[in-house]
Amino acid sequence: MNGVELAAPLALALLPLPLLLRLLLGVGASSGGGLPLPATIRDRLGAGASAGAPRLSWRALVSSLAWISLMLALAGPRVANAVAALPAAGRDIMLALDLSGSMMKTDFEQSGVAASRLAILKHVGSELIHRRAGDRVGLVVFAETAFAAAPLSFDLRAVSATLAEMEIGVVGRSTAIGEGLGLAVKRLSDSTAPSRLVILLSDGANNAGSSEPAAVAALARDMGVKIFTIGLGVDDTATKPDDPDAVDFVALRHIAEIGGGAAFRARTGAELDAAARAIEALVAGPAPAPPRVIFHELWIYPGALALIACAALALSTRERR
Repeated sequence: MNGVELAAPLALALLPLPLLLRLLLGVGASSGGGLPLPATIRDRLGAGASAGAPRLSWRALVSSLAWISLMLALAGPRVANAVAALPAAGRDIMLALDLSGSMMKTDFEQSGVAASRLAILKHVGSELIHRRAGDRVGLVVFAETAFAAAPLSFDLRAVSATLAEMEIGVVGRSTAIGEGLGLAVKRLSDSTAPSRLVILLSDGANNAGSSEPAAVAALARDMGVKIFTIGLGVDDTATKPDDPDAVDFVALRHIAEIGGGAAFRARTGAELDAAARAIEALVAGPAPAPPRVIFHELWIYPGALALIACAALALSTRERR
């Protein structure tokens, strides 16, 4: 879509205006209806006409150049360049992430080295956020209470940077899944996006807060918000019911079923990454967006030429005086 075009092509219709005025004034002069001029001006004009014919011809040429350049600048020449736009995904995604004390456990590996659950979450979560170009992504973290760490935004770098700064203890050490899910759903309540979803990740069981996760999931379903859950951790309450750090995957699966989404189990960093990608695959892909047109204005060049021509005429007038 590259090419030169005019923003206001009708401005070129003014190009013959000086010629028309000259013809009209010429007709008026021949009929004897001209205005009387003072003698000094009449003598100076007469001297210029008799002694400076070449100069007048040069001035006429420069005047024409100035007028043509000015009209061309007013027409607004510009070059249109098509730039690929972001995919129009039409999704608002809230990440609700568990920052309870159990996220400090180092039962995961990253590049062959023992890593905490929080470190794995930050790594996989950051990659997930950066893959969501065209979506608005927000961040809610929860433990004993819930905190809206980042509002819904297209600025994925800012959301990812906020996630990287999160530490255990910011919102307590218990696990209030209902509070975190509720705040994430609330952040989506004013959204007009055609697709809204919450990705909830927890490595424990709901043991704090006053909100019942199942009730919040039912509210989200009524609002048209889908909920996807990820249970993070090696052990779960089904196999080790007495382990305080085991993930309650049964409850997370129930929340996802009510919320119209899906539940995933992640015992390793690779499984967490696979779960994140599986959730992305379940959501409709981005719609093609029309290219964005950026204009590079060129009017400054004929405008500068008109200015130079006018300056030359002004200097010529001073020299004649």
